[in-house]
Amino acid sequence: MNKKIVHDALILTAFTLVLGMLLGIVYEVTKEPIAAANLAAAQEAYKEVFEDADSFEALDGFDAEAATAVATENGYSDSIDDIQEALDASGSVIGYVITVTAKDASQDNITFSVGIQNDGTVNGYSVTSIAETPGLGMKVEDKDFYSQFNGKQVDSFEVVKSAPSADNEIEAISGATISSKAVANGVNAALVYFTSELQGGAN
Repeated sequence: MNKKIVHDALILTAFTLVLGMLLGIVYEVTKEPIAAANLAAAQEAYKEVFEDADSFEALDGFDAEAATAVATENGYSDSIDDIQEALDASGSVIGYVITVTAKDASQDNITFSVGIQNDGTVNGYSVTSIAETPGLGMKVEDKDFYSQFNGKQVDSFEVVKSAPSADNEIEAISGATISSKAVANGVNAALVYFTSELQGGAN
């Protein structure tokens, strides 16, 4: 009986070691392709919201925790995850791409990148992660909604349920007001950080 227990234990140990080695090999093989795919997706999102940029470069010294604190101090529950400088062909900063995670959506967090020019004009946003309700909250990815932010130079955006009567007003998606407000708040959080920390390339 004892021999069988020892035998089974040795087999289980060997199996666990082999499985661990295989998982390690798979991780090493897939690590770089996954990282490359994530980088490509991020670069595509940056380009979508800053077509005039020749390249993008991570903001030197960026601290996500400190940046998020700025948003929190101004009443937003969103996190500021990343800042990229949008550069022209000569390497001059023409604006920023600020990646935000909105945490007050109806189903789950929404992560998106916001393009903001040096003068505060919002180029728009590009969603990189979303799990809202199909046909409702998912419509924040539709042009009819996101284009309302494009080319606007305002202090903040406000979601309304009727046709907008001012530049800062965004018409909510029918049946998805919560998702609409989550995105608007995320853009506002990006604007707050831009205004207080980056305005005019003041970093």
